Amino acid sequence: QVQLVESGGGLVQAGGSLRLSCAASGSVFRINAMGWYRQAPGKQRELVATITSTGRTNYADSVKGRFTISRDNAKNTVYLQMNSLKPEDTAVYSCNADLTYYNGAYYVTNDYWGQGTQVTVSS
Repeated sequence: QVQLVESGGGLVQAGGSLRLSCAASGSVFRINAMGWYRQAPGKQRELVATITSTGRTNYADSVKGRFTISRDNAKNTVYLQMNSLKPEDTAVYSCNADLTYYNGAYYVTNDYWGQGTQVTVSS
């Protein structure tokens, strides 16, 4: 079994910073792309940032210059450093990973989601 466990959410004032972490556990063989998505109340889930296995990144226009995604392949972990936070960044942030794991018999590639972590930015 594979799990994505997130941490680092919380309450912060506008202009502040938070760092989210997402670690993949289990019989992970290889992690391909990883990313962060968010969903605010009453809105659809939207992409925040993604990073490929080679380190290529992609950001939503709304977070460019403020958020930085990075990964530690040795720890199967992806991070999201969020600076200059705004009230409109308030949402549940979820980690996503496209990864390959060994199920004891063969290798399986699948898409996984973390449980989500709340980020609240007060004005």
